[in-house]
Amino acid sequence: MDVVNQLVAQGQFRILKVPLGFIKVLQWFFAIFAFSTCGSYSGMFKMAVECRNRTESDLAIQVEFEYPFRLHQVYFDAPTCKDRATDRIFLVGDYSSSAEFFVTIGVFAFLYSTAALSIYVFFYDKYKENNKGPLIDLGVTAVFAFMWLVSSAAWAKGLSDVKTATDPDEVITLIDACEKKENSCREVHDPVMSGLNTSVAFGFINLVLWAGNLWFVFKETGIIAPFMRAPPPEGKPAPDAYAQQGAYEQDPYASNQGGYQPEFNQQGYNQEAEYGQGYSQQGAPTSFSNQM
Repeated sequence: MDVVNQLVAQGQFRILKVPLGFIKVLQWFFAIFAFSTCGSYSGMFKMAVECRNRTESDLAIQVEFEYPFRLHQVYFDAPTCKDRATDRIFLVGDYSSSAEFFVTIGVFAFLYSTAALSIYVFFYDKYKENNKGPLIDLGVTAVFAFMWLVSSAAWAKGLSDVKTATDPDEVITLIDACEKKENSCREVHDPVMSGLNTSVAFGFINLVLWAGNLWFVFKETGIIAPFMRAPPPEGKPAPDAYAQQGAYEQDPYASNQGGYQPEFNQQGYNQEAEYGQGYSQQGAPTSFSNQM
């Protein structure tokens, strides 16, 4: 019990939220539905044979059949309308091979889904170790996808034949008394085939689930990882090189102009100073009134 509690405590149940684990849960459920709806089926139909002599008639001939649909072993007693005698009539066909193949694939798919979910939850690190787990999982998933295709198609054809072989209108043709015009034969109750129709639908749903899961298992193998890497970023110049490049790209005239400006101001200032000195030595001009 302690080992179980420790495994539950260390379980990585978040894997069930990602497509890899979530699809496996769906595969587990639909595998159960597929083999249970087919393997647990039992059906029945009724017919009525009304003879010219009403005392020899049988208005409630009931025929029961079930999985694995070896119909050639199913029989019923029909009146001959002569001296109250009866004939033993056997149905036609043996469709056990396609039905048992379908159920077997469903059972094995259920068992593998259970084992895979246990490994995902409790031993995911070992599953990813050396990449062997995903590769094995990919191979088994591909095999089951193919098997679901074959078994579902085979069982769909087998179910069509079962429906024909258990159709009361077809079974009536096997009764000799129904070939005579003075006798009347009719169907009373048709077999209910909705459960078998559902099993075929579940088979093709499993095909879609297992085929779709191939992509998510393939991603776990890491084979596609080198092809999904982002392209390297474009190279940028180093800061020092960029600074040096900026220094080389400076306008040469800007430095000359900047050095020339103080010289221009100094020269203008000297000229003004010399002019003012000469003007002061010559003296200020006399006023207009003095000259007059």
